[in-house]
Amino acid sequence: MKILFIGCGDIAQRTAPLLCERYQCFGLKRNPKTLSSNITPVKADGTNQSQLQTILAQGFDILVATLTPDEFTEQAYRQAYLKTAHSLDQALSAISGKPPLVIWVSSTSVYGNTDGAWVDEDSTTEPETFSGRILLAAEEIIQQLSCSKTVIRFSGIYGPGRTRMLSQIREGRGRPSLPKLWSNRIHSEDCAGVIAHLIKLYERGEILHPVYLASDSEPVTQHDIRRWLANQMDIELVEEAGKAGPTRRCSNRTLLESGYQFTYPTYREGYLSLLSD
Repeated sequence: MKILFIGCGDIAQRTAPLLCERYQCFGLKRNPKTLSSNITPVKADGTNQSQLQTILAQGFDILVATLTPDEFTEQAYRQAYLKTAHSLDQALSAISGKPPLVIWVSSTSVYGNTDGAWVDEDSTTEPETFSGRILLAAEEIIQQLSCSKTVIRFSGIYGPGRTRMLSQIREGRGRPSLPKLWSNRIHSEDCAGVIAHLIKLYERGEILHPVYLASDSEPVTQHDIRRWLANQMDIELVEEAGKAGPTRRCSNRTLLESGYQFTYPTYREGYLSLLSD
């Protein structure tokens, strides 16, 4: 069976080794020279409907879209997510043999700020940022595709190369205990694990949910996670107010009930691994 990773960045390249024994893995990128040896490079632009149509006509069993905007701007998000979603929709409509499954990676930013409440796959989506609104619009396009599809909403991804919070701790930057600012996190290895898990469920004939919220099992306040990290690193923090942000807490119940077992069930295991490296 053949899997095409559209936008084959860090998460896709972590996923491929979990699947390459049973699947042929292909990575579609504008510059695929940096792909690992277990991924066959496909040079194309996912936002180009004509190029994408030509690639998809070669026949793939599963498409996995893990996109990365060039920068954190509204224009870059529209280019990466909306344009690729439209391109994929048009390309699939134009070919006869559609892939049995499309997995689209999104974000929990589609929920907006929910005042500390828990959110899950059925919660109302009321994004307050341009990124959340664009991601939700792209999700809506994907959910209309005429094939099986599922959307994964990842919370804050951390891991190798994603160590912004550790850098801030080294600078001694803490957060006050009030107001409570919740942090929902998932290690990049678990992002890959979730994608591989859903593919294996689908292969076994299980019907996937339209949406999966993928976050670890312990939301934590910014105050508490920074204090914990500072203790591990033997650093003294100065509490400083951060910019206002979302205060939701993410439930991963649906993912756990599907049988997924986290490599890093909480931020503790994940950050201890990073610190030991």
